[in-house]
Amino acid sequence: MESQINDTLEDTLSGHDWLEDAAAAAQPRLREALALLPPGVVAFLHGQPLGHPLHPILIHLPLGGWIVAGLLDFLPGQGRESEQAADRALLLGTVGAVGAIAAGWTDWSNTRGEARRTGLLHGSLNEVAFTLNLASLWARKRGKRGLGKALSGSALALAGLGGFLGGQLVYRHGLGVGHTLATPQG
Repeated sequence: MESQINDTLEDTLSGHDWLEDAAAAAQPRLREALALLPPGVVAFLHGQPLGHPLHPILIHLPLGGWIVAGLLDFLPGQGRESEQAADRALLLGTVGAVGAIAAGWTDWSNTRGEARRTGLLHGSLNEVAFTLNLASLWARKRGKRGLGKALSGSALALAGLGGFLGGQLVYRHGLGVGHTLATPQG
């Protein structure tokens, strides 16, 4: 039953022609960009030296940093030390997201069908979360803590939805299970 609900939610989110059109337009351009990189870099981003995808390993740092920042921001009884710790956790998570983003888009470059649409939505939600967290860091640096907390709180919600879709990519579509995504799905 739970799987059925998850699949229905994914289908509702990713089953749109406009999303397929966007994926069909973006994927060849991404492949062209990846072709400009040394093959060893692309193989590393796919996780080939590890024998499994790199992306799932790298998501722990951004997600962990963003969750810790959210807890420190929104738990009661915080003081200046908690605010500074939240800011550091947010910064660490946001810097750590760069590698996860690179590996994720590299893997997405070889997906197709519903997994390609879901992957585009997954990546896009997490890109927006990343951007909101950058804006949060900027706002916090300028003393606009309330705005910063609103931005990073929104980012955490989007990252949660993106994470749900990432789970669907693995558990429903089998992406990266038992192999890397170094070659296109067939």
